[in-house]
Amino acid sequence: MKDKKIKPEYLPGGAKREEARANAVKYLQAPIPVTQQARHEFLTKVLKFTETEYLDLLNQASNGALADSVWN
Repeated sequence: MKDKKIKPEYLPGGAKREEARANAVKYLQAPIPVTQQARHEFLTKVLKFTETEYLDLLNQASNGALADSVWN
């Protein structure tokens, strides 16, 4: 199987980074049989999101419940 590469425009500093962020939120919300660890690894290792960006995406995917749970 050929190794797939992410197009540079979806990586940090790329023109379509915001599109990648929007799709990442949908990916986190999707009811697919993938562990949270696998999702985290894909977003941080392959798409090169920082830990801070990942937590922001996770918060968006949970409609703010993540941040609310920290403060309450």
